[in-house]
Amino acid sequence: MRIGVDLGGTKIEGIVMDERSRLVVRERVATPQRDYRATLEAIAGVVRRLEAAVGCQNLPVGVGHPGAISPSTGLLKNSNSTCLNGRPFQQDLEAVLGHEVYLANDADCLAVSEARDGVAAGTANVFAVILGTGVGGGIAIDGRLLRGPNAIAGEWGHNPLPWIRPEWHELPGAECWCGRYGCIETWLSGVGLARDHEHLTAERLSGEAVVQRAEAGEERAAATLSRYEDRLARALAHVINLLDPDVIVLGGGVSRVERLYRTVPALWDRWVFSDRVVTKLLPALHGDSSGVRGAAFLCSGIQPRR
Repeated sequence: MRIGVDLGGTKIEGIVMDERSRLVVRERVATPQRDYRATLEAIAGVVRRLEAAVGCQNLPVGVGHPGAISPSTGLLKNSNSTCLNGRPFQQDLEAVLGHEVYLANDADCLAVSEARDGVAAGTANVFAVILGTGVGGGIAIDGRLLRGPNAIAGEWGHNPLPWIRPEWHELPGAECWCGRYGCIETWLSGVGLARDHEHLTAERLSGEAVVQRAEAGEERAAATLSRYEDRLARALAHVINLLDPDVIVLGGGVSRVERLYRTVPALWDRWVFSDRVVTKLLPALHGDSSGVRGAAFLCSGIQPRR
């Protein structure tokens, strides 16, 4: 058995997975906000309670987290949970738990989970996307994580939105927490969806409320969701042009919008540099649990590709 932990912006989820990749027990707690030490303790608390639930100690632990561990410094970088940045996250977590942990970016964990036994099982090239509090991406090749020498493979959320449409006021774009303007994350996160709606309608709604109103036929919300779909199609067209994946898997809160899987592939053809696009856009088979399952798989001897 092994433990997987998914460290998200709002929740920490942990599971125990058995040798057949079946979920044995699950635990969720709220993520402490802007408190590094409390985050470490919260993760450790989840691990200890999971171990107690199955009557085992010192189980191997894999953790999916926002951002990446810098190969040059060993410090965490690029996390939208900014209290983690510049910290020796792996060393500190291992000190709290008292044993080794395996770490990977949360979108990387999603990619591994869905490539191993999810919606992309059996395919060679998988790009996984998290559309949630932030926007992340991960790549799995033949079921193995592609990390890269800078540990940023698949990190598409902090590239600029391509093929800008000035009539939709896409220049310069909102300021991103990374310090740049117009990053894909500022448009395609749940917060970005809500911000775009408010900017053009002066109506403050959550991203979820915008989707609900759009699906109910409310005209302004429907226009906002249509802009979102167009931007997602443009951003994923860049990925297809660079990586040419067999499958693009969506996870995160916005991935629950069912119409995306019809509308976005119908749109991206105009930007993909090919006469025909056969890449599939699919929701994660394991839903909200896919990332935490991928974290547990990190304990199974899967070595990332360089």
